[in-house]
Amino acid sequence: MSPWISLLLVAFALSPLAWLVQSRRQRGQMDVRLQARRMGVAMQLMPQEWPHWLERLPPSPCPQYHSVRRRGRQDSWCYWQYEPGQWLNKWREPCEDGELLAQLLELPVDVFKAEANTQVVVLCWGERGGEEALQRIAEFLQLRA
Repeated sequence: MSPWISLLLVAFALSPLAWLVQSRRQRGQMDVRLQARRMGVAMQLMPQEWPHWLERLPPSPCPQYHSVRRRGRQDSWCYWQYEPGQWLNKWREPCEDGELLAQLLELPVDVFKAEANTQVVVLCWGERGGEEALQRIAEFLQLRA
């Protein structure tokens, strides 16, 4: 009986170490983030305030992939993906810029928000889809930077 008790005590003592092991999803996220860094795309976790009219609220903080814009870019816009392929601004109006809309439709379905100002282009992404999705995100950021 004493070997069983000592085995249980050892298992009990080592069980907190299991919490330190990353899950498969966490390992996948880290791989995507490292690949993005190699591609020249910056990423940070940022708290977000999502519009109240979104049916499924994205996470907050949300992974935010961004790229610095070139000098002279003056356009600014912000769109949320209400449903796959449906991009709306804060007044729930669809995107009317044909070139921008075509590029937004190329993004993965788990991109929640696309925003640009004079300094930076930002995509809030759920980090699913792996390397192919990351490639599409990097291309969008390069085109819009």
